[in-house]
Amino acid sequence: MSLKNLSKNFYINLIIILFIYGLDRISKLYIVYLDRNNLETDIFQSAYLNITLIWNKGIAFGLFSFDKFFFYNILSIVIGFVILILIVMAIKNSGLKRYSLLIVIGGALGNLHDRIFFAAVPDFIDIHIGDFHWFVFNVSDIFISIGVISMIVLELIDNNKNNNVKKI
Repeated sequence: MSLKNLSKNFYINLIIILFIYGLDRISKLYIVYLDRNNLETDIFQSAYLNITLIWNKGIAFGLFSFDKFFFYNILSIVIGFVILILIVMAIKNSGLKRYSLLIVIGGALGNLHDRIFFAAVPDFIDIHIGDFHWFVFNVSDIFISIGVISMIVLELIDNNKNNNVKKI
């Protein structure tokens, strides 16, 4: 592979990460702005979707929320290391696997940014049916979920291909 192709791939990969990161930042800043300038707690309400700002100190969907500053920082450092591992994995992979990893990296960087600068992640998308509410999440969580699901599907397809080749 030529240096020109490596440079082109680097910029495409960087654009994907920055696009997701930027979309996440814009959505969160807008929701925080609306929350601060709105007299009500709920920004938007409908039959299946509410936009309500909550501050999440855990990881995706509020899991492992900690009030202890030490545990919060340890969790943030672990998330940072996971992002570094994902970057290495993205460099070593190609095609759809690389793009799936890039999508996860973009989302993870958005949430890590909030953990560092706000000591919590703003979550605001509340999908519900009647009184059943899914976890409240944000744009980064959407991209992280899409990337992880894509990697799982790709891995299942690869395993299926390998099993079929072994049978022949």
